[in-house]
Amino acid sequence: MGPRVRSSLRRMNGTPGDDMAGQKARISLTGRDPQRVDSVCAQIKLIAERTGVAMAGPIPLPTKKLQVPVRKSPDGEGSETWDHWEMRIHKRLIDLDADDRALRQLMRIQVPDGVNIEIVLRS
Repeated sequence: MGPRVRSSLRRMNGTPGDDMAGQKARISLTGRDPQRVDSVCAQIKLIAERTGVAMAGPIPLPTKKLQVPVRKSPDGEGSETWDHWEMRIHKRLIDLDADDRALRQLMRIQVPDGVNIEIVLRS
């Protein structure tokens, strides 16, 4: 490799913190239990305060209600009586500045069962 190639590689790679500058992480949390979702939001908020990263949220999104009407009698005899089962999906949205240290701590969060986290990096 000649000196020109090395210098262009160095410029493309840059320093480790340069690639994260100007990026934001959008974190979406979904779950059936609102207390568990809010506890994960509190953990993320604590990480943002400790690392000094700018944070927007948590923004509560509309709750999705999944409703399933089910016939009570298995054989179809008798009067038509129905059970109505419902499952609610609670959502929160958090925007964070993508700091390398904050994202590493974010990956270590203990997430309870029933809570899903999706992290998308945007520039």
